Amino acid sequence: MEPKRKHTISVLVENRPGVLARVAGLFARRCYNINSLAVASTETPGISRMTVVTMGTGHELEQIIKQLTKLVDVIKTLDHTDDVLIEREIALIKVHAATDTRSEIMQLAQIFRSDIVSISPKEETMVLEVTGDEEKVDAFIEALGKFEIREMVRTGKIALVRGSRET
Repeated sequence: MEPKRKHTISVLVENRPGVLARVAGLFARRCYNINSLAVASTETPGISRMTVVTMGTGHELEQIIKQLTKLVDVIKTLDHTDDVLIEREIALIKVHAATDTRSEIMQLAQIFRSDIVSISPKEETMVLEVTGDEEKVDAFIEALGKFEIREMVRTGKIALVRGSRET
């Protein structure tokens, strides 16, 4: 049996109401999970790019791409599973930052090249922003775990193919 693996797909779509719901509905109807999803306008007015990360076999990916291509507002679908990508995610992480641990948190932030977005001394919290590939963001979250993460929000993956080939 073919193993499941992570797939990154770019979907260029018309920037219209309901398109995201139709794409998400396709995944739901086919019982495929969306691990991460990022959607925004592109350099072309009226067109948005969806970057979808999902798990599945090669056959499942092939079916997803065929079904996506059939949707009315979908312009183009590209599989980036085997491409060399420049990938980024952003996470905002609010941690408990008592006076005695603040400097250690700041050192971690420096090591991971993250930004301190907010310090609230009265509430003893600090909000940090980290940008990088999935592994870097995961490692930073793990390193902050000992400081009691209060809240966290994370974007989905965004990606571009290296070189002149279209994403």
